[in-house]
Amino acid sequence: MSTTTERMPALYLSHGAPPLADDPIWPGQLAAWSADLPKPKAILMISAHWEEAPLALGATTTLPLVYDFWGFPERYYQVRYPAPGAPELAQSVRKLLRAPGMSVQDVPDRGLDHGAYVPLVEMFPDADIPVLQISMPTLDPQRLMEIGRRLALLRDEGVLIVGSGFFTHNLRALNMDGQVSSVMTEFDDWGRRTLAAHDVDALLDFEHKAPAAKLAHPRIEHFSPLFVTLGAATDDLDTQRTIIDGFWAGLAKRSIQIG
Repeated sequence: MSTTTERMPALYLSHGAPPLADDPIWPGQLAAWSADLPKPKAILMISAHWEEAPLALGATTTLPLVYDFWGFPERYYQVRYPAPGAPELAQSVRKLLRAPGMSVQDVPDRGLDHGAYVPLVEMFPDADIPVLQISMPTLDPQRLMEIGRRLALLRDEGVLIVGSGFFTHNLRALNMDGQVSSVMTEFDDWGRRTLAAHDVDALLDFEHKAPAAKLAHPRIEHFSPLFVTLGAATDDLDTQRTIIDGFWAGLAKRSIQIG
């Protein structure tokens, strides 16, 4: 697979927890998804698990992963993903985000967290594509959309922009027996229909418009990366399609591609 110079899509994916690797279906779905994509020149990750303001650029060299979870079997802490750093991408991000009232900082000792590396292990297992993770400096949907719009030009340079969250995320609803509450199904169905209608205004106001939004997302950080993706692909919303749907441990794993 040769690296592309063509315009890349923008993705929003439900990243799963470390046990995703043991699921009989989901890893294969992620692998099939990446197999249908051109090979990116670099990957820009925006994960629900890194909130920091001002917006921060993570490591631009290969560093150990951030195992930002507790109480799991030891094998999950042995996962490695030595992707190359992306200093050129970091420089481009700085330039694109340079604007009055918008600051960018560097956090060079911050490796990839599980919102970034868990899906990448399945999608690009060779770890041969440079990866840069940036923080979410806010959870305000409008501001995240604007960040996405500023980053959109990177798609023309072969950069895959990935918002990594979870389409529903309430840990009290976790059920490893596969039972799914009506709260999760109702929110997921609303999200599916709203995305299909390209109704960005409703998505931006999802806390008031979506059914059971406060139960599907008691805190909105796992839905928020979607808005960076939407901003980065505003001109291509008519191409939006769901690549992965269904539920894992009671949570909606809906993941989309735009472009």
